[in-house]
Amino acid sequence: MFCKVGRQLGQQIGQQIRLTSRRMLATTNTLYKDAAAKAESEPAPPKSILVEKDKNITLIGINRPQQRNAIDSSTASQLCEAFSAFEADDTSPVAVLYGVGGSFCSGFDILEISTDEKEEISVDILMRPEGSVGPTRRQIKKPVICGINGYCIANGLELALMCDLRVMEESAVLGFFNRRFGVPMLDGGTVRLPAMIGLSRALDLILTGRPVGSQEAHDIGLVNRIVPTGTALGHALELATCLAKFPQRALNHDRNSVYSAAFETSTFHQAVQNEVMYTSREIIEDMQNGIKWFNNTFKADTTHSWLKRDRSMADWDDEDVAEAAAQKETKKQEEEAALLKAEKQKLAEKALKKSKKAVEAKPEEKSSEKDSSKVSSEKTDPTEKPKDK
Repeated sequence: MFCKVGRQLGQQIGQQIRLTSRRMLATTNTLYKDAAAKAESEPAPPKSILVEKDKNITLIGINRPQQRNAIDSSTASQLCEAFSAFEADDTSPVAVLYGVGGSFCSGFDILEISTDEKEEISVDILMRPEGSVGPTRRQIKKPVICGINGYCIANGLELALMCDLRVMEESAVLGFFNRRFGVPMLDGGTVRLPAMIGLSRALDLILTGRPVGSQEAHDIGLVNRIVPTGTALGHALELATCLAKFPQRALNHDRNSVYSAAFETSTFHQAVQNEVMYTSREIIEDMQNGIKWFNNTFKADTTHSWLKRDRSMADWDDEDVAEAAAQKETKKQEEEAALLKAEKQKLAEKALKKSKKAVEAKPEEKSSEKDSSKVSSEKTDPTEKPKDK
C-alpha cells in the first residue's frame, strides 16, 4: 500500500520537475533568441584600429578620421591589443603605425571626459598602466616605424615618440597643443623627447606648445625622413621592409642596448656592460654565419668593392627598388636613343631633299646651255650661203 502511494507520489514529482525544466528551457531559448535578434538589429561599431599584414610587415592604422584620429578609451585598448599581438607574432619583425585619412593623431579625445557624468573616471583613464592613447608607457619589443601625415599633436605626438623611426610628410604639423588647454603630458613625452633632441630643445617644444613644421622637425632630430604629402605610409613601409631584411637578433640586440644606455643606466661603464650582457648564443651564431657569407662573397683583393654603391642604402638593401631604378634608367636611355635616332633621321631627310633639288636643277641648266649655243652657232656659221633675193 505504502509502496504504491510512494510510486504515485514519485511519478507526480518527476512529472512536475520535467514540466518545470521544459518551461525553464523554453524561457532560456526565448531569451537567447531575443538577445540574438537585438544584436543583429544593432549595427556593429566600426573598428577604430585597423590591423593587416603586407608580407611580413604589420600595419596598424588609427581609424577615426572624423575626429582627426583622436583616441578614446576604446581605441586605446584596441591599440594596446594590436601591439601585443604584433609582439607575439614571430613572423612579423617590424610594424608600421599610421593614421587613416588626413591626420596621424590629434591626441586623446577630450570630448570623452568633458561631460559631468564622466568626470569621475577621467583620472582613471589618464592614469592606467598602458597609457591614455595606447601602449605609450612601455617599450615595444620590436621596431616600429611611424608614418606622420596631417596633424600629430598632443598625446598623438607622444604616440609617435613611442616609435623607433618617424617618416613625416612635408605638410604635416607637430606640436604639444595640449599646452593651451592645461592638459599635462602623461604618455612618455617628457621622458623620450629630451633623450631624442636634447633638454633645451625639448623644453622649448613642451613649454611653448608651438607648432613645428617638417623641416625644423628633421633638423632637430625629431623625425628621420621628410617625404611628399600623401606618401608617408608608403615610405614608412619601404623603410620597414629594409629593416625586416636584416638578421633580426643582432638588430634587436643593438636596439635594446641603445634604449638601455639612454634610459636605464646612469654610467658609461654600466651601459657597456649591458651591451655585452644582451648578447646571446643565437646572436653569436648569426654573426658567425654572416662572417662566413662575407668571406665567401668578397675576396681579399675585392673587399673594397662592396662599399662602392651608386644607389642609396634603401636601394642597395631592397632588391625590388634597385630593379625598379634599373628599369627606369634603361627606359630613360631608350628614350634618349630614340630622340637621337629621330633627329638623325630628320637630318638625313633634309639632306636627301636638298640632293633631289640639286639633281632636278642640273638638267634644266644643261638644256638652256644647249639652246643658247645653238642660237649662237646659227648666227655665226661662215659656211652658210647667202640666200637669193
